Amino acid sequence: MADKLRLAFMGTPDFALPTLRALVDAGHEVVCVYTQPPAPAGRGHKVQPSPVQQEAEARGIEVRTPASLKDADAQQAFADLKLDAAVVVAYGLILPQPILEAPRLGCINVHASLLPRWRGAAPIQRAILAGDSASGISIMQMDSGLDTGPVLARERTEITHDTDAGQLHDTLAEMGAKLIVPTLEKLAAGELTPEPQPEKGATYAAKLSKDDRKLHWHRPAIELERLIRAFAPIPGAVAKLPAPKDAEPNAEGGQPDGETLKVLRARIAGAAPTGTPPGTVMNARDFTVATGLGCLKLVRVQRGGKNPMDAEEFLRGTPLKQGTVLP
Repeated sequence: MADKLRLAFMGTPDFALPTLRALVDAGHEVVCVYTQPPAPAGRGHKVQPSPVQQEAEARGIEVRTPASLKDADAQQAFADLKLDAAVVVAYGLILPQPILEAPRLGCINVHASLLPRWRGAAPIQRAILAGDSASGISIMQMDSGLDTGPVLARERTEITHDTDAGQLHDTLAEMGAKLIVPTLEKLAAGELTPEPQPEKGATYAAKLSKDDRKLHWHRPAIELERLIRAFAPIPGAVAKLPAPKDAEPNAEGGQPDGETLKVLRARIAGAAPTGTPPGTVMNARDFTVATGLGCLKLVRVQRGGKNPMDAEEFLRGTPLKQGTVLP
């Protein structure tokens, strides 16, 4: 193998784990792991260390969880590590210039898009929402901008009409892990020329909100189908069911909200008759719903607190008459 590199690893969620494991398994010296502080997680909202912290501790690697890297003491502690490089994967903190400049080879980011497309926080979901035919991994030398640094290596993968965010997440996580070790070693050997990113084609993958998950039936079926894949399997796109007829009015005296239903899989299902209101249940046996353009057949759904199930099974337990209009 190439000369052993002295590294720090900076990451937080599951997506970062394959890269951390690849660096350790390749024999490089990961002297310290930086990750977000423990936070509430799961149904019980118990404070838990991040997946990266749990992995690092299991491997006996020192873990640091600063809330910020902006103060001089934190920056000096990082510089004192005398690193060859820091590898950054979905860390979640902004790296100030002194941090970026401290390692000999700089800070190297594993980013889940084909830069300059989808810079920012949610590249996997945004690629699916936009109907992109491909995504990939970019290994980038970080600078002070938001995912604007020169690219050292990239690899591409197809997004099909069946690809959901969970599948793309796992594919890209493994691709990043396979790409990072040879890229680092070539960089250390002076065998790579960083490629500046063009501004043409740059897009921003804005952070997602709860509202982004809502299925608004006036939108075209093709957009709703992409939205469902972009949020599957977690946290899931959401629709509302009609409230029971005997439900109490809401605080404003209006129609109360019905049950929230997660929609995990759907497919486009032809056109609705002209004048059909969006949200109309067209076929009560297979959960086909009219949209603003075309129909959408719901295939896999999940009620609150229940396991996912096929939509037809759901309808056997919760009948919806043909012609019902979903909120």
